[in-house]
Amino acid sequence: MTMTVDDTVQWLADKQPAMEEAIARLVSVNSFTENVAGGREVGALLQADALAIAGLDCEIRPSARFADHLIFSTKPKTEKRPIALVGHLDTVFPPGTFEGFHRDGDLARGPGVLDMKGGLVVVATSLRAIAETMGLGMIAPVRLIIVADEEVGSPEGQKIIQEIARGASAALVFEAGRKEDRIITRRKGTGGITMRATGKAAHAGANHRDGVNAIWALARFVDLAQKLTDYDRGVTVNVGKFTGGQGKNTVPHEAEALLDIRFCTTLDGERLVERLREAMTAACAGMTGASITLEGGIARFPLERSDESAALLAAYAACAVASGLGGGEAPLIGGGSDASTTSTMGIASIDGLGPRGVGFHTKDEQIEVASLVPKAQALARFLVAGWG
Repeated sequence: MTMTVDDTVQWLADKQPAMEEAIARLVSVNSFTENVAGGREVGALLQADALAIAGLDCEIRPSARFADHLIFSTKPKTEKRPIALVGHLDTVFPPGTFEGFHRDGDLARGPGVLDMKGGLVVVATSLRAIAETMGLGMIAPVRLIIVADEEVGSPEGQKIIQEIARGASAALVFEAGRKEDRIITRRKGTGGITMRATGKAAHAGANHRDGVNAIWALARFVDLAQKLTDYDRGVTVNVGKFTGGQGKNTVPHEAEALLDIRFCTTLDGERLVERLREAMTAACAGMTGASITLEGGIARFPLERSDESAALLAAYAACAVASGLGGGEAPLIGGGSDASTTSTMGIASIDGLGPRGVGFHTKDEQIEVASLVPKAQALARFLVAGWG
């Protein structure tokens, strides 16, 4: 008997307890980005669950710095372009700061329950449903990419995503689901910059004239840099930390400032870095012996809305609404994600498809457990319907 998407959706109908159990297993293991052992344990749990799904293969990408990155692939019987599903297994909570899975009425709480172990379970359960009813070979190829370093900007993960997602018709990212299930099509680009100023040390009383004050040079830069913020364009510069000098009676010979930059378009991000370099030069003008260097720059380009991503949004939203979810579009998001990587590759990308919740990156992280099954059903409908 030929199975249909209705059979897949029905298979998922009573799977909330199993999904909760799977999330609890993952959340109960600390996988702070720098906790390599914990990350590998979570990775092993993900592999065990995924490899129990017929038609899903696993590839491990070892890391010397983080837990292993994971790639799961289906064995398609079609020639369609692949669909990339993207997630991460790391969290922002060091061991001992926020631990354990807790059910609280209609909510589930714990580190990573929303960001984004819950999203990983949504994906795995949806793929299992298709495998059990129709067979994964009957849908377009799926490339599930789970990186272990997203919370620190995916320094390794970006390259893996670029390799595995190449040629994909769409990328779906299962970060924290937003209020009313609004789907993310826009995220700001992000960057981190370290500014270092050097001058010349001197005694502040006996030899002040011979000194070159590095703090003053860098302070002049900070004033210029902060003025580059343009709220109308969504461009922000934040000098979040400033250090320098050794005491009030010494002209400081060095100073350092840490900057966070955000922007809505690739062009604005590139122009912002250029203008920061111009400010660096201007700050030292007239200060013989002072110099400033810039390290870092753009870490993630923005997720920009395109005609293709708008069409992807509409297609996925129809599947979400059919599953009892909302299907609206989220406003611009200030934080970055791996959706920016796929978007920059020219792949239509949407984000925020994990379970609905609030409190990511806080000790109040939570999901609405009732959203788990509908989220898995929405993905199953989308994969079965096809795209591209």
